[in-house]
Amino acid sequence: MSIRIGILGYGNLGRGVECAIKHNPDLELVGVFTRRDPETVQILTKTAKVYSVDDAEKMKDQIDVMILCGGSATDLPEQTPKYAQWFNVVDSFDTHKKIPEHFANVDKAASENGHVGIISVGWDPGMFSLNRMYANAILTNGKDYTFWGKGVSQGHSDAIRRIKGVKDGKQYTIPVESALEAVRSGKNPELTTREKHTRECFVVAEEGADLARIENEIKTMPNYFDEYDTTVHFISEEELKRDHSGIPHGGFVIRTGKTGWNDENSHVIEYSLKLDSNPEFTSSVIVAYARAAYRMNQEGQKGCKTVFDVAPAYLSAQSGEELRKHLL
Repeated sequence: MSIRIGILGYGNLGRGVECAIKHNPDLELVGVFTRRDPETVQILTKTAKVYSVDDAEKMKDQIDVMILCGGSATDLPEQTPKYAQWFNVVDSFDTHKKIPEHFANVDKAASENGHVGIISVGWDPGMFSLNRMYANAILTNGKDYTFWGKGVSQGHSDAIRRIKGVKDGKQYTIPVESALEAVRSGKNPELTTREKHTRECFVVAEEGADLARIENEIKTMPNYFDEYDTTVHFISEEELKRDHSGIPHGGFVIRTGKTGWNDENSHVIEYSLKLDSNPEFTSSVIVAYARAAYRMNQEGQKGCKTVFDVAPAYLSAQSGEELRKHLL
């Protein structure tokens, strides 16, 4: 029997989830739920339908897991606890400092209604979180480093586009190669924000806009660019569409550590990702955790979970016997 999936929200992430479901034969997309007029939303799966979000509760017996594809700023803090009343749910909430609060809210709703809610699923938080945890557990005497990029930061790109005189723009986060090499060599450097990453901006300005002012506003923007070495390139709309239409990303999680009675041996653990499509990779992680949410609930589990709470075998469509034979 297929695990029946619903998708709430059909932006980049929702479309990525639909594609990921196609590659997982034990999953079936039942429906996409949207705040838009359902008649205006075209999906790729011929056997699924588009519904209004207002119809979601009516379908609680037809969907095993609802995957929530809204934004972390305003959507998921409300949506995940709400839909955990009716469904097992998975979200990609990525505001790190607010995860404990979000966990508590989802845990209450899911526990009271006998469902499993898995939050903050993706690559950071998500796969990077797991690798930080494994490395910390193994090298207890050590130091953590996380580098992001090279990749498009959607939040920083949005911040650029809010500046007066900017028509469009993309921003790339880029690890500083010398910092990466210092960490990999086991030097355990103390690195400032500026020393770890640079930022590169490609900006389409409106006709007649003050380019010097725009560049200065970008480079001095608090919480976004002021702590980084930032390069600004002004390009045409055609160049932006031709050369910067994708949403690549990736990064590195590294832990260095010492073992031995006198710390005589050094070790480096590194996990890296290089992604052509940030939302499609994130979607693939989410879909694996949707399988886990269903299996855990079938066993009688309930409440909120994170990637730390989910055994790896729950993620795979393979049986325990197959995993032991082929991957162990």
